[in-house]
Amino acid sequence: MGQLSALGQTGSDLHHGPGQHCNSPSCHLPDLAPYFGSSEEHIEPWEAAPRTHAAPCDWKFPADQVIRNFEIPPQGVVFSEGERWKQLRRFSLTILRNFGMGKKTIEDRIREEAQFLLEEFHKTKEKPFDPTFTLSRAVSNVICSIVFGDRFDYEDKDFQALMKMMNDSFREMSTAWSQFYDMYASILKYFPGPHTKIYDILEDMRAYIAKRVKKNKETLDLNAPRDFIDCFLIQMEKEKGNLSSEFNTKNLELTTLNLFFAGTETVSSTLRYGFLFLMKHPEVQAKMHQEIDQVIGQNRAPNVEDRSQMPYVDAVIHEVQRVSDLIPMNVAHSVMRDTEFRGYIIPKGTEIYPMLHTVLFDPKKFKSPFAFNPENFLDENGRFKKNDAFMPFSSGKRVCLGETLARMELFLFFTTTLQRFRLKPLVDPKDIDTTPQECGFATIPPFYKLCIVPR
Repeated sequence: MGQLSALGQTGSDLHHGPGQHCNSPSCHLPDLAPYFGSSEEHIEPWEAAPRTHAAPCDWKFPADQVIRNFEIPPQGVVFSEGERWKQLRRFSLTILRNFGMGKKTIEDRIREEAQFLLEEFHKTKEKPFDPTFTLSRAVSNVICSIVFGDRFDYEDKDFQALMKMMNDSFREMSTAWSQFYDMYASILKYFPGPHTKIYDILEDMRAYIAKRVKKNKETLDLNAPRDFIDCFLIQMEKEKGNLSSEFNTKNLELTTLNLFFAGTETVSSTLRYGFLFLMKHPEVQAKMHQEIDQVIGQNRAPNVEDRSQMPYVDAVIHEVQRVSDLIPMNVAHSVMRDTEFRGYIIPKGTEIYPMLHTVLFDPKKFKSPFAFNPENFLDENGRFKKNDAFMPFSSGKRVCLGETLARMELFLFFTTTLQRFRLKPLVDPKDIDTTPQECGFATIPPFYKLCIVPR
């Protein structure tokens, strides 16, 4: 993925504890990392670039062109460029907001899903279980209610298959082999190998969405859209005579897949890491329980308005996001014109990787950055404090579309769970291993089991 020093390293090499993706000097490199492989342009070697960390004000690169990892087609809202990207992003944001993103309507949907999640936890009867798919189904059902118009039953076989496909592809994209393939995709795409599994999974998910699109078309009411797919189909109908329109079936399928995928794996992986950190740090979990009891009590469910009165819980969630470092190198971008950056000329067409990892673990911004410490987001009076280096959702024009939704989900799923349950590890907390399964495109939480005990 453009960081040769990390190629082939396992999660253990890259993650020596919470947040420590690599605590060796080779990983504390400048934000401009060289790209190897088929790229026509190359950034200067690490030694030549300034050893500073990127802050939002430092980004001077045009942000509306993105490199398509694994040579994914340039359709959909994530991997498109230029005018296509502008149209799809603007439309997607509008529809997400129309369906309640950032409003009480989507909050109610999350709160409802959180109750279904509690039911699943009760079914475990305090016995050890793997939370991976329980959490992913809960999180996914929120975005499903927007893109598909309804939620799935947790036992639905198609839904379970989709969750497994997403989990597998997210992990496969983060393996050392996938990083290597991404460098030499123009050559290796002609050869068999593990990389073909990613394409097969993504195609299977696209095919499922194509079926949903076909089903929606058969019952479409132009005056009463039920979900994101309906809204896109209606826009396609409006622009039927526009030959340059970006509203077509391919962009519909891939934009829906983008929203569905990103709206599931990012939040569910963060929750999995959060559960692990809370078991490793029982004193943090105890303080969260205390604040939940003081502010919310046991007689009502949490709501988003509670967050302003719960600085410690808010700080913990921010710290979970910071330390889990879910997308350490973000999505690769391409410089659209020759650009001067800190005294260096970056030629047009050069591929760049915004190194979110270096910002999230900047020792100038966070005390003991490789330790899990919620006090990074608390002032001396225990009030929540913002930190401009906190950017797990990226920044600039391509900041995560669903940031508002994700923040709401994390708060409500964490507080609803901890209001009713205690997270109990199967080993001594000090022996809990936070080493990720893989660390490449994404940081994949380790496999673990836990017991969820009613309070």
